[in-house]
Amino acid sequence: MAQKCVHKGCGKVYTDPDEVCVYHPGPPVFHEGQKGWKCCKPRVLSFDEFLEIPPCTKGKHSTTDLPPEIEKKPVENIDPNSPALSLAAKLAEAAETLPGRAPLAPQPAPTAPPPPPESEDDDPSLEIPDGKVCRRKGCNVAYKKGQARSNDEKCVHHPGAPIFHEGSKGYTCCKRRVLEFDQFMKIEGCKTSPRHLFIGSGQEKSKEKAASAPKTANGEELLETVRHDFYQTPSSVIASFFLKKIDSSMATVKFEPQALVLDLPTSDAQPKRYKATVPVFGKIDPEKSTYKILGTKLEVSLYKADGASWPVLRSDERLTGEILQVGRAGRV
Repeated sequence: MAQKCVHKGCGKVYTDPDEVCVYHPGPPVFHEGQKGWKCCKPRVLSFDEFLEIPPCTKGKHSTTDLPPEIEKKPVENIDPNSPALSLAAKLAEAAETLPGRAPLAPQPAPTAPPPPPESEDDDPSLEIPDGKVCRRKGCNVAYKKGQARSNDEKCVHHPGAPIFHEGSKGYTCCKRRVLEFDQFMKIEGCKTSPRHLFIGSGQEKSKEKAASAPKTANGEELLETVRHDFYQTPSSVIASFFLKKIDSSMATVKFEPQALVLDLPTSDAQPKRYKATVPVFGKIDPEKSTYKILGTKLEVSLYKADGASWPVLRSDERLTGEILQVGRAGRV
């Protein structure tokens, strides 16, 4: 009898209990905008990249394994006469004597960008691989080779984007919020479409777009923009420019006092090139700034010249109004 494996990262329907299962034994980790699994090192920024992190462990399929328990630190008994408790009492007393401060007005939670539009049906000229899972979020129905297609398939899914805010998880298209990642993956879809979307027609559209895109003298496709994201520490801003297969031997990254000059060719079969001068929000120290080229992106570490907080990465981006405070705690 066919059963579905409950291991994270697997989720396959299997009939052979001795079949090799490749999965993540650890729980998901979300910290300061980065996403990954506790059992392995890769960390990414977007949720779609998180779902594509390859599993790190081989074993056997299971239908009964429970998720790992959250680690709890043992509670230590503190001696009432210990210096640590005395210091805590002095700090509490000092805090009571400080002048009051008016609370800041709450800032609205940032909303996730709307998902890109997708085709509503699969291209009939393209073959659907056996076991291909529906691309729509929350559906998880797999295609069986040779099955008949109709308008009565009933694809129940989430048209919105995933959103994670202050520990709660959900989708922008519906109101339900949960705390655990396993519960998030099981949130029932809020929209029903007549047919599943296994491959769509994005492959043909991307070919047409690439054919009409401007090219260099060497036949490279010139990219006008690439997706970027960033986070910061008190001294640095770490920014990522997402572009796969960057040719590290040909790429150049130049740091200027308030700009980045990028020339990033790729090693694709149909090569691409991203050339741009990126104006950054604040002044940086070019000598202390660094970069590294990874498999899916360029990551730059911009050393702040003044230590101020950056609300946005680029100086030509619209300010969101969100207050970001970065600094060191004061002494009492």
